[in-house]
Amino acid sequence: MMSQISLLLTHLLFLPLTVCLLHPPPVHVPTLVPHVPTPLLRSHFSAHTQLDFTTHCNSSCFHRGEQEAQKEQLSEKLAFETLYADGSRTLTTVDVEGDDEEFEGNPFTQPPRARVKPRHKRVRRQIYGADGRFNIQGDNFLLDYPFSTAVRISTGCTGVLVSQQHVLTAAHCVHDGKDYVKGARKLKVGFLLPPNINGSKVTSSKRPLVRWVRVKRTRVPKGWIQGPQEVSMDFDYALLELRWPHRRPFMRLSVAPDSDDLAGHRIHFSGFDSDRSGQLVYRFCPVEQESSDLIYQHCDARPGASGSGVYGRVWDNSLERWERKVIGIFSGHQWLEIDGESRDYNVAVRITPLKFAQICYWVHGNRLDCAQD
Repeated sequence: MMSQISLLLTHLLFLPLTVCLLHPPPVHVPTLVPHVPTPLLRSHFSAHTQLDFTTHCNSSCFHRGEQEAQKEQLSEKLAFETLYADGSRTLTTVDVEGDDEEFEGNPFTQPPRARVKPRHKRVRRQIYGADGRFNIQGDNFLLDYPFSTAVRISTGCTGVLVSQQHVLTAAHCVHDGKDYVKGARKLKVGFLLPPNINGSKVTSSKRPLVRWVRVKRTRVPKGWIQGPQEVSMDFDYALLELRWPHRRPFMRLSVAPDSDDLAGHRIHFSGFDSDRSGQLVYRFCPVEQESSDLIYQHCDARPGASGSGVYGRVWDNSLERWERKVIGIFSGHQWLEIDGESRDYNVAVRITPLKFAQICYWVHGNRLDCAQD
């Protein structure tokens, strides 16, 4: 059985893909201008981690991102909080650079318009049909890219390495929209180590070991911190800065293209699903629906996979080839009410041009390194 899974994973990872010769146009990334941070009161860390994150969305909610083109609205949501290891906090407000007419009329500063495909009704599921997930086991896969970029979050979620010192994850893994969760007080990131790291023989019953590293700084967008009644998945992402750099390969970020511009029209992610304790679990599937801020799909997933880096093969203009890049963050489950029909999906937050600019600033600390060809 393991040999069949290994062959399948090798096929998916390394077999050349047949892709369209027409590549998507370059994406213009807007510029965020941060202001001087304002000190806030210390966090109470009173919230409880909710791994099984579920929301509801109707037609108005589904198309909401298209109507929020005003710079003032987006600047407010793209402001961000920084939580430090000692419990202190700051708020940083931002401006979106560019004149109003250029900003509102430029399709490159805004994500693709929401698209709804006809689907039959589904009952609430997180596993759709036969379970399409694969446990990643053995040195050849656990320490190989891209699986090696997946890390555990001490609050019970997953994250993805996006630099030598930064981890991208879901905001609800550290904050419930009103306050930081208890586990965020001493937040840690866990790096998987093969079970034979000390020379012992690998068996299917052995779980990977974990090396934990403390987080020194956490950043959450103000679009998420609106209070529980206002929480939506659109801004369900956070960036964790480690105390010291790691030596593993990391996955680069990209503005999420239209699904038609993804090689194979597929997304992939690896996470630590709660029903497979201690195991890294990989899955892939096609994109089913898209809104301005979310990617709807039926990739099999369970709580614990929240915060996984959702990646696809996107065209890299500078390298002139298709590259795996993080285009979203797995959030959870959503009921979508469209035209009187209830549908359910597993959902990822898509990295829009503005979110790319924000996360890139968090990583690099300056605006000059945050342009994307």
